[in-house]
Amino acid sequence: MWRYLTGGAAVIGLIVAGFMLFSGKARPGPILPAQPTSQIGGSALALDPLPDAVPQATDKTREQKRFDRYDKDRDAKITREEYLVQRRKAYARLDVDGDGKLSFDEWAVKAATKFADADRDKSGAMTAPEFATTAVKRKGPARVNCPPVQAAAEES
Repeated sequence: MWRYLTGGAAVIGLIVAGFMLFSGKARPGPILPAQPTSQIGGSALALDPLPDAVPQATDKTREQKRFDRYDKDRDAKITREEYLVQRRKAYARLDVDGDGKLSFDEWAVKAATKFADADRDKSGAMTAPEFATTAVKRKGPARVNCPPVQAAAEES
């Protein structure tokens, strides 16, 4: 029972302390020191290179911008045709002969080109060194000592 009373008193004490802390008055005057100025030819020039009027960002969210990119006729609605425009463009780039049908070779043109570039001796088959050139190039920093060589040696 005493635990409940003590806990209740502690909660009430925290509420009163929080109220007193946040109901205090703000500091009178500026928090930051005055901006330094230099005197050149009798006129004061501020050292701050920013203009007085700061440009305001638009209130559009990322999703609103994405919606606007799809809504080509600006009627605040995205039709099926507007939604599929990007897919049609990608399909048209793959459909090289323009017959409206994708053959396997048209669909796999990137892989076929990669194979042809890697097959240096044009034998129709890649050797191990040729195949190594097809590995995906990572953009980030290379992993150093991963997995750790010492840990692998100790486990053996």
